[in-house]
Parts: sequence; structure tokens; C-alpha cells
Amino acid sequence: MFAASLVLLPPLADWFAADQLAHPPRRPLQNYHREFLADPSAHGVVVKSFTCSNRTPCLMCEPDPTGAVGKRGRAIREQLEKKNLVLPPAGRIVGNLVLVHGRRGRKEDYLLIAERFCAAGFRCLLPDLPAHGDHPGGTACYGVKEWPIPVLVLREAAAKFGFDPQPCGIMGISMGGAVSIRATVKNEMPWRTAVFVSTFDSLDHVVRHQASELVGSWCGSGLHWITGRVFEWQTGMQIGAANSLALVPDLKCPTLIAHGNSDSVIPVEYGRPLFEALPTNIEKRWIEIPGADHDNVLITDFPIYSEMAEWMLRHVPN
Repeated sequence: MFAASLVLLPPLADWFAADQLAHPPRRPLQNYHREFLADPSAHGVVVKSFTCSNRTPCLMCEPDPTGAVGKRGRAIREQLEKKNLVLPPAGRIVGNLVLVHGRRGRKEDYLLIAERFCAAGFRCLLPDLPAHGDHPGGTACYGVKEWPIPVLVLREAAAKFGFDPQPCGIMGISMGGAVSIRATVKNEMPWRTAVFVSTFDSLDHVVRHQASELVGSWCGSGLHWITGRVFEWQTGMQIGAANSLALVPDLKCPTLIAHGNSDSVIPVEYGRPLFEALPTNIEKRWIEIPGADHDNVLITDFPIYSEMAEWMLRHVPN
């Protein structure tokens, strides 16, 4: 029995790795999500829920029209004012942002992010990606098939709720960064700017890194190869198709890329090449967040929210 287990373990590990990649465990709604949704006015926002024509569930967060802001909103406005930025009056909307969550995330994870951006004057749209949250789709394809979602969400929300989809910006973290990069390059919506956080140059690089970290470099090569074959069978796409590095040279809007320098999931050396490959004729900025790992990149002492909000305010509004 023990010998049989040794024979079965590598294939089972390979299958499990590929299945986790294509079908990540869905993160359930958290208590802090429920608390926010039960009283959004305490956070200075109005929240509306809707479903797109392709069955993508989405939340729309708008600044409270009374001008009330929550504690995070007050903090971000104070930080931006210290940068000598002229802020729109609280409650006024100066642009639209689509916020795209990462792997194993869900739209509600961005509620606290939206609270800050709403306080800076933005309407925020938060979709669930396939295989995440409440989305009926069961397979994650890391941008290759999901890229139309941000544009669709913005267009259909604008039509449903009666607002101008322009001007607009996009932000994505991790897997959501890959979705956002592809959505921006396709240029079906004239995005004014893009912000990508802790995302990867190539999914293949990340899988190879994770495999080597799990079982060592020699066995990791085999785990990486089999994971790729199983993933392709499950999704109909090769892991190598999720290649943001091949796309970013075609970006045409001002772009900010941020990455934690202690990221153990997507090491910074898989993020920095994206910045290096950006066109020379666009405004761009690289932020390396000291001591930040993958899961805490937005919650260290580094003021990343004020940096992102400042970037959006400088590039999105008319």
C-alpha cells in the first residue's frame, strides 16, 4: 500500500495543482463584507448590485451624494491633500474605475478599496470573475478568456444606471492584473490609465516557480510540465497563453505598476519585466513596496492607496 501511494502521489499532486489553477477554491462571503453591505453609508458609499448580460455579477459603488465619507475615505483625502492635490468635493464623481480582483478573491474584497477611491471622487465597478465569487462560470483562464468583462461591465452599468462611461480607468491585482492588461491592450474602451498590482509577466513563470518551491527544482520541472498538460485539458488553453509580457508593449495609456519586494507567490522578478517592457512614449511609474508579500501588498505601512488614488486623479478626470 505504501509503495502504491508513492507511485500515485506525483500524478495526484500534478492533477491537484492543475485543478487548483483552473478551479481555485471559491472564497466565501466574509463577515466584514456583510457588515459593509449592511451599512454602506457608514463607509461613505452607495452600493448597487446588478448582473451583466453574460451573467457576470457586479457591484457598483458610488460616493455618498450627501458628501459623507467613512474613516478610510477621510484618511485618503487627508493624504491626498498633503500632496497638494485639488480634490473634488466629497460626493462628486469625476470618473469611473473598474476594479478587477485576484485569484481566489471576489468582488466584495474590493469594497474597502472602493471606499477609498469613492472618497477621491470615483464611481467603482467590482465584477466577479469566472470561477470566483458568485460567477456561474467554473474555469479561470487568467485573462485569455475573461478580458471582455471589464468593458462589458462598464458599458452595461452606464446604460443601466444612466451615466457616461467616460472617463475611465482600470485597476487589477494579481490574476486581475492579467485580465486588466489584456482588456486595456484590446482597447475596446479608451481607458485613460491603468494600475496593475502584484501581477505576473507570464503564468508559466509563476507555475514553474511554485512547482520548484513545492518539490524542488528537479521534480518541479516534471510537476510544471504535467500541470500544464492537465490545465490545457481542463481549460482548452495552454498556460503559456497567459503572457502579459507579450502584451504590455502595446499599452497606450499611462500605467502604474506596483509590486511587493517580498512577494513569495509572484516574485518581484516576475513583475518588474512588465514595467521594463512598457512603451517609452507613455507615462509610467514603478512602485516597489518594501517588505510586502502577495497577500498584504495593500496593507503595509507604505501609502499605496494614496499613490494609486493620486495616479487616478491625475489621469482619469477630464
